Amino acid sequence: MNTQRYSSLLSRSRLFGLVGGMLSLWAAAVLPAQAQDAEQSQIERGEYLARAGDCVACHITEGGKPFAGGLAFELPFGTLYSPNITPDKETGIGDWSDDDFVNAMQKGVGKDGKHYYPAFPYTSYTLMPREDILAIKAYLFSLEPVHQPNRDNDIGFPFNQRWGMMFWNWMFNDNERFKPDPEQSAEWNRGAYLVEGLGHCGECHTPRNLFQARDSSKALAGAEIQGWKAWNITSDDEHGIGAWPDEALASYLSAGHAEGYGVAGGPMAEVVNHSLRFLTPEDINAMVVYLKSVEPQSEGIKRPPLKQLEASVPQQTDHPLGRKLFADTCVSCHSWDGNGRQTPYAALKGLRTVHDPEALNLIQILLDGDALHTANGNYVMPSFGEAYSNEELAELSNFVLEHFGEVEGQLDAKTVEERRQAP
Repeated sequence: MNTQRYSSLLSRSRLFGLVGGMLSLWAAAVLPAQAQDAEQSQIERGEYLARAGDCVACHITEGGKPFAGGLAFELPFGTLYSPNITPDKETGIGDWSDDDFVNAMQKGVGKDGKHYYPAFPYTSYTLMPREDILAIKAYLFSLEPVHQPNRDNDIGFPFNQRWGMMFWNWMFNDNERFKPDPEQSAEWNRGAYLVEGLGHCGECHTPRNLFQARDSSKALAGAEIQGWKAWNITSDDEHGIGAWPDEALASYLSAGHAEGYGVAGGPMAEVVNHSLRFLTPEDINAMVVYLKSVEPQSEGIKRPPLKQLEASVPQQTDHPLGRKLFADTCVSCHSWDGNGRQTPYAALKGLRTVHDPEALNLIQILLDGDALHTANGNYVMPSFGEAYSNEELAELSNFVLEHFGEVEGQLDAKTVEERRQAP
């Protein structure tokens, strides 16, 4: 080989080596950064989905740490406690594989092979695709582990035999993913996925049958859960949300308030606080579109007509003690005409809460108070459970029903006491 040709080959070899080295340095710098960006994107997506699924609401106790579990669920057959789903390897899910997590969400079967009870809404989460479920797992595994042992469920025989859930699942869990309806818009399909699957609205708003499965014949027609009424949210004009303007329903979902229609309280306030207020306007509007299309069901409490009330003290009432209590404590925020004084969140006009003869939600709010956290600020209803006796709370409730709704309340001290003692 002549010297000139050898020198040329050597130069090329050095050039290729230099280029290869530069490519290696580029790959070492860029590819891990890309992988890190992809991982962070997955975590952020999982955080959004976890909020949309309202995961933290069931996996936290008052004063406890998020996702550490321990929340009690009082059911007809006993008490269940939510598990720790932080990435702690001993007491949480830190050693769960992807398949373990997907099986829990879609099939209701944990890593140890034990079946969950349907208080965990896997019959809704089963509609979620694997990629969405694994995004939530990525988010949960990015959190600080919390070492908190799970509480044992308090369930008697035969309901404590978890193997029986295999038959329950065979009857009531289809284990199928959400399939878009090609005849509907992309917005409608997104809303259907959020309402029926990820957001699992039917778990609270659909009544359950004898086997504690959702009654599909009354989907979203309203139910009673944990001592509260979850209202009818079908498209029925009188009993549901069919007559609500789209912007009113969107406001209720995202901010917990729609003037003249509803104010979120109790478990629904928690859904707004932990979940719905974090959703994009596009997702909120998609839910509105879907809910407005749901088959109407004429079940539950009707929305009361908007009464034109005077701003002065009403003279005629069957519940003078209730009127006095309202004047002493309530009128400064709610006013006699029901419009709310300092904030529209305090308005009582048009609410089903003041049109329910049982006053179930009304009594709960009076006993325990309530709180809503929104982008516009925080709104608090104080508790009067300690300040007023059972008789006083009953008469106050009866007056509110008479004055702001169009029903005659029949509450008495015994009823309020039972509500106090309810778990």
